[in-house]
Amino acid sequence: MRVSRLYTPTSLATGNLTELDDDNGHYVRTVLRLKKDDQIILFNGHGGEYLCAITEVSRKAVLITVGQWDDRSVESPLQVTLGLGISRGDRMDLTVQKAVELGVNRITPLLTERCVVQFKGDKKPQRLMHWQKIVQHAAEQSGRTTLPSLLEIELLQNWVGNQQGLKVFLDPYAETTLTELKPEAMKVTLLTGPEGGFSNQERDIAKASGFIPVRLGSRILRTETASLAALAAVQMLWGDFGKGSNG
Repeated sequence: MRVSRLYTPTSLATGNLTELDDDNGHYVRTVLRLKKDDQIILFNGHGGEYLCAITEVSRKAVLITVGQWDDRSVESPLQVTLGLGISRGDRMDLTVQKAVELGVNRITPLLTERCVVQFKGDKKPQRLMHWQKIVQHAAEQSGRTTLPSLLEIELLQNWVGNQQGLKVFLDPYAETTLTELKPEAMKVTLLTGPEGGFSNQERDIAKASGFIPVRLGSRILRTETASLAALAAVQMLWGDFGKGSNG
């Protein structure tokens, strides 16, 4: 039987007793319906994972005895940064989730000229918390032991000048393709736009910061499709998609 995996931000060490936070405790108790002595895998996002045993399940607490550490990693040798133009609701959620599954290392949500999402009051921290939960659950599901970084929402023009490696932005009208490029020090930065794409000014800003316009085939892709297609493409070209099989 498959052993469930949970991310926890706490420090973990073999032999220690740890208490799950309210959300994870509720999930173990109510959704997974695990009992005392059942096994569960915990990881804190810093690499490796622990095979643990449940010591107590009650309404007050779920206690876990931390077991053997496994220095397991499914990380790609390619370091991928994603500057993600913010799109609406489910589209953004889907892109964040699948980007984690596809091996992204860091994600920065970007405000662009054609972004239709407005952040008023405390909406920014709420959305970041929401996306952070998606990152955590996607890491749990996909077997990752290193948690990708979700950075603060930033303006595109402030973000582009601070990136490293091979820098590309997706443009259906570009002439260059990914197969014509090579990553720098196994680092790639991808910049993808919102539903309406980039403005001409944003294209110029990106180019001035060293970003290369790249097209993915001859068809115009929706924002969520373009981001995920690009991630899959760079993993196939330079990452780990050609190594072993995936279930």
